[in-house]
Amino acid sequence: MSTEVQSNSSTDEVSLAAAFTAEHHDIDAGIEQYLADTAAPDPRQRAVPLQNAMAALRRHIYLEEEIVFPHLPKGALMMPLMVMRKEHGEIWQRMDALEEILQDPAGDSTGVEQACAEILVLLDKHNMKEEPVIYPHMDADLTDQEQEKVLKLLAGGEMPKGWVCEALR
Repeated sequence: MSTEVQSNSSTDEVSLAAAFTAEHHDIDAGIEQYLADTAAPDPRQRAVPLQNAMAALRRHIYLEEEIVFPHLPKGALMMPLMVMRKEHGEIWQRMDALEEILQDPAGDSTGVEQACAEILVLLDKHNMKEEPVIYPHMDADLTDQEQEKVLKLLAGGEMPKGWVCEALR
């Protein structure tokens, strides 16, 4: 998954909101690619974009919860951030269930396809709230150092092994 980071050419400022939104689209595209590639002869090859999308989604949630959310203003965003964390938990549980199905040697592609469809619905509902409410604050309220840290992690950093979202701790 490669997330293109948009910048304002006149100031060379990078928009975190644009970068995170682009990653949402990349993640969706990885899931959709799996669903569309029904003629793939090798189920393991077919699953690669899906597995990459799930890894990117886990890292995406990590970046939001551990790096971005703690630095956003608490007042007006308290309830929206609580909702985002709760929904991250629901998405995370669906990803765990999907991974279990993918690891099953019997390989139930119908179960995988159903899990993918459920995750896409959850992501759509989640992103429709997160992008207009939370993301504008990333550019406005994070310091330059915080934004730089997020961009470095977004460009290829990894989340700590064993990390799980706040709702499931």
